[in-house]
Amino acid sequence: MRALVTGGAGFIGSVLVERLVAEGHDVDVIDDLSTGSLSNLADARSDHTGSLRIHQADLRSPEVTDLITRRAPEVVFHLAARPDLAGAVDDAETNVVGSLRVLAGARGAAAKVVYACDATAIYGEVEAAAQPVREAHPPAPQSAFGVSNRTVVEHLRLAREAHGLEFTALAFSTVYGPRDREGVVGQLVSAVLDRVAAPVPDGQLDLLYVDDAVDALVRAAGRGGGLLCNIGSGIAAPLSDVFRAAAAQAGLPEAPSTDGRPARGVIVDAGRARIQLGWSPWTALDEGLAHTLRWWSTHP
Repeated sequence: MRALVTGGAGFIGSVLVERLVAEGHDVDVIDDLSTGSLSNLADARSDHTGSLRIHQADLRSPEVTDLITRRAPEVVFHLAARPDLAGAVDDAETNVVGSLRVLAGARGAAAKVVYACDATAIYGEVEAAAQPVREAHPPAPQSAFGVSNRTVVEHLRLAREAHGLEFTALAFSTVYGPRDREGVVGQLVSAVLDRVAAPVPDGQLDLLYVDDAVDALVRAAGRGGGLLCNIGSGIAAPLSDVFRAAAAQAGLPEAPSTDGRPARGVIVDAGRARIQLGWSPWTALDEGLAHTLRWWSTHP
């Protein structure tokens, strides 16, 4: 398979690239390296089972469309997105305009698009009685990031109807694991290894280990055409319990403190993914935490 991964030097993207190359696929990566890092791709670059070519480019650039068409991938995994860090205008440019460049390039290459989006950003605040949330739940994004995620999904649907562009969109719960330095689990693990008490947000999240997330992406390359599928564990994990489990694994019997901030995230129902993609998560939280702790201990 010829695959192209936008955001391929980031947290989830680099794990996806590593798997694709290890399976013998030919992979192109497009990343502006604003948040991703070439160090995340070190293992993939040293693995010659498949081929890997890296292009440093801003998705907002018109040249990106020509680049994708010229590289002629069979599947475009679109993972590049900017969260609400730089302001609504910049977010819209990167996440919407950049995505439209990607979609145009995929059309030119007659490639399928697998789009990774954020379930919490799309669904917004969901009352407890409606969780785990299903795909039929009305979207209610409450940030520029959420609006841009939902907008890209709608553009994919329009492109499929008007131009035959095939796609599958995956709405991920909270993904964690090695290489994620910004997420809440990464911050808790860092606190554990630094032997300090972590200010744990109040609440619970649907935590999904990164290898499970990548498996859903790979399966979506050949399944789930035209669908939005939730991808998550469906289990509400209290963050105080997550901190205690990580501390116990590290031999640090430390009681977590809470900082009063609510943990923001929805619990998703992945029933459609089980049916349409043949996907289910397999990594237990304790196992995922152990992998994450090992990585952090060697990448301080």
